[in-house]
Order: sequence, then structure tokens, then C-alpha cells
Amino acid sequence: MPEPTRRAERALDVLSLLLSDVRYGLGAYLGVYLLTEHAWDEASIGVALSMGGLVGLLSQTPIGLMVDATRAKRALLAGAVLVVTATCLAIPLAPRFWPVAAAAVVGALAGTAITPTLAAVSLGIVGPGRFAGRAGRNEALFHLGNAGVNLVILASAPFVGTSILFWMMAATGAASALAALAVPERAIDHAVARGLLPDAVEGGRRPSPWGALLASRPLLVFAGCGALFHMANGSMLGLVAQKLALQNVGLGIALTAACAIAAQAVMVPTAALAGARADRWGRRPLLLAAFAALALRGALYTLFDHPAWLIGVQVLDGVGAGLIGALFPVVVADLTRGTGHFGAAQGAVGTVHAVGGIVSGATAGLIVVWAGYDAAFLALSAIAALGGLLFWLFMPETLQDPSPPPE
Repeated sequence: MPEPTRRAERALDVLSLLLSDVRYGLGAYLGVYLLTEHAWDEASIGVALSMGGLVGLLSQTPIGLMVDATRAKRALLAGAVLVVTATCLAIPLAPRFWPVAAAAVVGALAGTAITPTLAAVSLGIVGPGRFAGRAGRNEALFHLGNAGVNLVILASAPFVGTSILFWMMAATGAASALAALAVPERAIDHAVARGLLPDAVEGGRRPSPWGALLASRPLLVFAGCGALFHMANGSMLGLVAQKLALQNVGLGIALTAACAIAAQAVMVPTAALAGARADRWGRRPLLLAAFAALALRGALYTLFDHPAWLIGVQVLDGVGAGLIGALFPVVVADLTRGTGHFGAAQGAVGTVHAVGGIVSGATAGLIVVWAGYDAAFLALSAIAALGGLLFWLFMPETLQDPSPPPE
């Protein structure tokens, strides 16, 4: 392996590990901070943060187009990281509704660029033949970093207070930007990074028309089935956390953290396994396993109410989310190979998946009110099973020979 490629992969390792605290900003901690430190009410928190969520949703495809078009991918990644970090650090300076809403919008725009840019840089460095392994490694390191950051916050918060959130964000944000810039520019093949075949520019090939994506039946199936996966998965952890909090008064935060850590601990080896075996076993069986794990998880939640059982079942979240997270960019890369629209397709498919997650929250909440938690879990389980069935019936295997076709 050439030295620039070795250096680039080491930088990607560090970057993937550190991005866990930057990729989604302060996440759930922001709501807790505003609620406890500045006496915001739940409705104001929801409205302010939903503005950023909506902007992030709508901007995914345009930002994917930008990722495809630019050759300054390292600068884009570093800049996005710094903007997300800055918006989070600005919140304590003006913890009022409109400044926080504006920070959420700007942070969402920048944060939306991080995942497709990292995937594009990785593809441009390792090429399609090694991309599955690299994507799985990225995802495993992300979950490892996420678990580590949450453990540090959990251990430090009683002594340092909520300021630990911002110190961690500042440290990991600065280090992530440096890691992005440490990737050697000459190690990135920008044609391959956007989904063109190797040496495409020299061969005179250019990105295909957009109609090539819209005409790709497997890509549409992947988007639709993924939306059903996220519709089933999006609210499941929240419902478990609510159920635990209601049944164990005063222990809700601790038990929710236990659920999250249990899932993250399983996501690390699952994502690594997906990256290591996707080229041997294929993408399809692993993704079917993700749907099966999600459907089983929803059903098992209804059997017992003991906290140990509910937290134990949560490990299946690590299986489903670990497989989907690792294989999402791999399948999109497979289906857009040679088109030059890898980033844009990530954005478009990601938008459809995100819509499923948004629908999940509203649907599950209504079912809980009407029929209780068990009915909601069974409904989400049925949606996951439907998604898996449609995936099995209509989604082909996308694994292909990574070498370019003969001229």
C-alpha cells in the first residue's frame, strides 16, 4: 500500500473515532441542557430544534451534489466540523429561542455535509474494491467513539457539571478538523470519490444524467425499504426509555443511558463484521438480518417489563443499526457506480430514510395514547417485518466485481 494511502487511512481512523461527538452536535444533551440550566419548556425546545431537523432533512440532496462537485473535500469536511462545533459552543452565550434556533439551523446545514463527505473521501482513497471494509471500519470506530464520549460525560458530569458537554465538543471538534486536514490530498481520487470508475476523467467519461438514478429500481427499493426500517426503528428507543422512566421513578436517565451504552457496545463489532464480510457474504443477507433483528426487538419488548429484560433486548438495536449504518454507503456506492452521483444519491436516499424516522415518532406516540406501549411495539415490529419482506422480494444483491468493465 502506498505511503499516502496508509497515512490517509490512519487519519480516517482518527477522524471516524472523533466525529462521534461532532456529527450530530449536542444531540439529546442539548434538550436536557436547555431544560435544566435555562428553564426552557419542552414545547420551545421541540420547536427550536425541529427547525434544524427540517433544514437538515431538506438540504441532504443539495449538499450531496456539492460533495460530488467539489475537489476540496478535506476543507469541506474540516469546515463543516468547525461550524457544527462553533454553533454548539455559541448556545451558552445566548440561550434564547431565536439564537438557539438559528444555531440549530446553521449546525444542521453543516452537519449534513459530514457523513457524505467522509464516505466520498473514503471511497476516493480505497476505491470500490475495498470500500465495504473501510465503511464498516468507519462506522465501528464512530460507535466506539460515541460510547467513549458518553462514558466520559457520565463520569465527569457529577463533578464538572454541564460544562463538560462543551469542553468535549471543543476538544473533539478541533481534533476532528485537524484529522480531516491530515488526509493527504494526493491519496484521494476525486473521480472515484463521486462514484465514477477509476481513470474516468482520463477516459473522457463524465457523470451520467440524473435520470440514471431515477430509473434505478434497486435504488428506489433501497430507499423505500430503508424508510420502513427507520419508521420502525426511529421511536423504539424513546418508547423504551419512557416505559422505564414511568416504571422506575427517579432512574429514567440512568436506565436510558444503560440502553444507549448497551446498543453502542454491540454496534461496534456488528459494524466491523459487516465491513469485513460484506464482500464475501454479500450485502443482502446482512441487511435482511438487520430487518429481522428490528422486528424481533419490537416483539420481545412486550414479553416482560423488568428493566434488565428491556435493556437486554436493546442489544438487538446494536445489531440492526450497526448493519444499516455500515452498509448504507456501501449499497449506495454499488448502485451509483459509474454514474458520478454518489454524494447526491446518499443525500436523496438519506432524505427518504429520514422521513421514515420522522413519521415513526408521530405514529408511535399516537398508538401509545390510544392502545398502550405493547401495541406500539408490536406495530413497529410489524412495520419492520413488512420492510424486510419487501426487501427480500424486490431488492437484488448489489455486490459486484470491483474492477472496471473492459472498454
